[in-house]
Amino acid sequence: MWVLLLIPACAAAAFSCLQLVRVATRADLLDGFGPRPPEAVGIGLYETAYLAGGPGRVVELALVLMAGRGRLHLAHTGWTTVVDPRGRSRLERALIEQIGPEGQCRTGPLRASLAAHPTVREIGDRLARAGLATPETVRRDTSRAVRQVRTALLLCVLLLAASLALAAPGSGDASAAIAWFSLPLILTCGTLLMARVDVHTYTRFAAPAGLEVLRTARVPRQLGHTRDPEQALLTAVAMVGPAALTDERLRAALRT
Repeated sequence: MWVLLLIPACAAAAFSCLQLVRVATRADLLDGFGPRPPEAVGIGLYETAYLAGGPGRVVELALVLMAGRGRLHLAHTGWTTVVDPRGRSRLERALIEQIGPEGQCRTGPLRASLAAHPTVREIGDRLARAGLATPETVRRDTSRAVRQVRTALLLCVLLLAASLALAAPGSGDASAAIAWFSLPLILTCGTLLMARVDVHTYTRFAAPAGLEVLRTARVPRQLGHTRDPEQALLTAVAMVGPAALTDERLRAALRT
């Protein structure tokens, strides 16, 4: 009986591991095409935010910037209100447009809709063309392939447990099942370990070259003791997100 359970376990393990290898190979090929140097892209706060946390971090930075300059009011109750309807940049105008003509909307849906806005996606596309950000398709396919291998590993464990439960006492089926099921278990575990080293980079927003750019950015340890406190705060938010905010009310507004 355990042989019938071994077949789907081996099939799932082999298929998922081959999928991950195929995706990783394609990602390596894309990473090999000569990117432009970082200085040719223009790395500002929004670009830094995208490399550190993706579209969601870009939206958080825009909200903090506009709230800090009195253009938006972020309430801890989960509402965003427009104070100054004049956007100073394409992203600010897109944010105000997403809020709507009433000038007020829920912060959560606003963050989700703005993260998918073409203006935000354009930042990621530009960084990807420069070789600093992982292309969205590569990141999505890599994450899906890793999840498939994890699912296959879980399936192997469950089928092994079922085989041991069905094994007749004293027949030696249990030992044989453990020996044969060790093959797909070793395959999936080994693939996940190798993916942790070689493939994990492609699940991040920043490509290896982008990670080097992030390492050059420094988050000031004392935000209030710099020559430009606003710039220091925005840099910290771009790098680590709302956790860098010293205003508890603003932090609560972004948590809702």
